Amino acid sequence: MIEFGILGPLQARRDGAELALGGRKQRAVLALLLLEAGRVVSIDRIAEELYAGDTPVTAVTQVHRQVSELRRALDPAIVETRSPGYLVHAEPEALDLRRFERLCAGADDALEAGDAAGAVAALDEALALWRGDALADLAGEGFAQRPIARLEELRQRALERRVEARLALGQHADVIGELLELTAAEPLRERLRELLMLALYRSGRQVDALEVYRATRTALVEAFGVEPGPGLHHLEQAVLSHDPELTAPSGPARSEPGDAVLAAGRTLEAVRALAALGAPLARRPGHELIAALLLAGDSELSAATAALAADRARSSEPMRVAAFVTDHEPDDVLRLARIYGAGLVLVEAPPGFAQSGPPPDDLVDLLARSPSDVAVVVPGVAGGEGGVMVPFAGGEHDWSALELGAWLATATGAPLRLAGASAGTSRLLADASMAVQRLAGIVAEPVLVGPGPDGLAEATASAAAVVVGFSPRWRQEGLGAARGMLVAPGGPPVLAVHRGPQPGGIAPREAATRFTWSAGD
Repeated sequence: MIEFGILGPLQARRDGAELALGGRKQRAVLALLLLEAGRVVSIDRIAEELYAGDTPVTAVTQVHRQVSELRRALDPAIVETRSPGYLVHAEPEALDLRRFERLCAGADDALEAGDAAGAVAALDEALALWRGDALADLAGEGFAQRPIARLEELRQRALERRVEARLALGQHADVIGELLELTAAEPLRERLRELLMLALYRSGRQVDALEVYRATRTALVEAFGVEPGPGLHHLEQAVLSHDPELTAPSGPARSEPGDAVLAAGRTLEAVRALAALGAPLARRPGHELIAALLLAGDSELSAATAALAADRARSSEPMRVAAFVTDHEPDDVLRLARIYGAGLVLVEAPPGFAQSGPPPDDLVDLLARSPSDVAVVVPGVAGGEGGVMVPFAGGEHDWSALELGAWLATATGAPLRLAGASAGTSRLLADASMAVQRLAGIVAEPVLVGPGPDGLAEATASAAAVVVGFSPRWRQEGLGAARGMLVAPGGPPVLAVHRGPQPGGIAPREAATRFTWSAGD
């Protein structure tokens, strides 16, 4: 099957390899046919669009030639001659636009049914299909202007719906940054301004919410001499009167964390190492371990499957295994996590992970879209006498690291230790220990370390394992300089944890999100 992409530069791929599509005219013909996939496009219309109304007498001949070259580049059966023109055959899943539309429709259904988390997951998957501006390489063509505008409107609508779904989950503070970027790019799009006002108001920033309204009104009056629409006007009045309907929803019923631990890697050795870490966590009643080997090609598929089957036969823990070929690892890891209800995903750290700087795109994609917590594992020497060490400052990812550290310590019988940077954090460490006692019945020992990253590195050097939360600035700095010092040759394994969107076991029972208060980073 040939896969086509128009949500970005025009693209055709067979078995993951991009196909050469020739020059501008040939690409334009394919784009015209894909925009009407499954429907006949007349030769006259193709000629008119190609030549922007200045159609030469040889236009029909040239259209025939472009189609002939397309058939050679793709497959003769892909483009069918059918009076009065041509149609392109593309399976729904073979065209990124159709997949995008299907996922957006599924998100609408999920929101209608009150499943905001499902809507967010579907919209994340849909928006990840975009590789840039639609038909970016044909943006200068006259025929492309209307389709590009329509496709961009679909993307904006999906972005708005995702924000609406996250607001329904109580994530008002988390969407403010995204909304600021979106409104800067589309300053007169009133729905985005409404969502920004609502997120600010629910975050306790009433004055900022009203300022958004006033700035929007000024821009509309100066540019077009019109007042804001009813939606913005009513929202301003509701903010001024503290309308109770503006308060954040109570959110869906609290869901328990998933009951599977997914260990996914690119080599058999990596999967075995990740599975060894995940096995103790899968000992809890009702839990299981899933070990998945994601291969780049099929030459090792049979041998890999046999090796994993042998590992499963030897394992004393509940375990399922799979090996398969993937052309985009994050998509398949996320698919497994959703299908099998993974509460935790274990993946191997990419090269240079301990160095400060933006993570690779694939890792960013995985962390941003995961429905569950993700632990990025840097292998090390296990078995140190220092127990499971969790550097803790109360950040959102630190709470997820604490929960994972607690389960790991409970499963292995190792002591759990919380490392804080100064005596001033002892109250925070005590509160965290109390939360862990309710969750796992284990008392965490506080460890006050010396100032600076060197003190933390010294305190964790003898640990059996180090479980640390990602920096709040993980998109810019990855693991970060201070956390990166925890990774040392001959040191313990390091599990860097990124929280998922669902509440964890440590969060208060009435919460729809995890703890977010912090002692600083």
